[in-house]
Amino acid sequence: MHTEELRGKIVGAGMNRYRWLGTYAQALRKRWWLIAFTVVMTAGSALVFSHLQYPEYTATAEVIVSPAQPDLDLTQTAQVLLRSYMTVADSNSWAQEVIDELELPMTPERLRSNTQFEAQDDRLTITVEVEDYDDEQASAIAHAWAELLVRWRSEQNAQVRTEDRVHAALRDPPSYVQSWPPGAGVLLPAGFVFGLVNAGLVIAFLEWLEGGVISTPQDLEDQLDLTVVGAIPTRERRG
Repeated sequence: MHTEELRGKIVGAGMNRYRWLGTYAQALRKRWWLIAFTVVMTAGSALVFSHLQYPEYTATAEVIVSPAQPDLDLTQTAQVLLRSYMTVADSNSWAQEVIDELELPMTPERLRSNTQFEAQDDRLTITVEVEDYDDEQASAIAHAWAELLVRWRSEQNAQVRTEDRVHAALRDPPSYVQSWPPGAGVLLPAGFVFGLVNAGLVIAFLEWLEGGVISTPQDLEDQLDLTVVGAIPTRERRG
């Protein structure tokens, strides 16, 4: 007896699962246009938004710091001094020199706010990153700031013995990438996913609103857990 009841519950659960899957499939067939409309509108809006934004670029220059001799103590000293070098470079006086050299229409404070420095002890490098709406100007600023660091190290080396010197050199010419807005390869998939999520929420809300409406015998069975054995046919009105 218990086995039959258990089997009946399992069969009933399976039927309910397939019934819900059928309900979801029916909702998707009925409102597919809403999904398509939401996805297209969301992806299109993302592309329009990107075209209305001013592009922003990030230029990067890397300065290599190396001791004059392959001495372990001197290398460790250079690693410790990296952040000191970065602090010297990240100053209003150096920013003003870059502004004067490139004739930039900005204050040192503003230039510093658009510039980031990073010291990497394991690679003995100092990275200069500059953000600007002009790609060529961003590269020029990064290059000028890196050259200031190289010249400063040369001046400091002139005051110490040759074996104690720590050299600085620009690794490569600065390179830049567009950091904002994201490209179509990022916006389109994001808009597609966001559109699907929005469409799913809207469909779920509409189905919830229609959930209390009994329009078919199947709806009555689902809500009251009863079996419909008959129905009174509706009578058509004649004019």
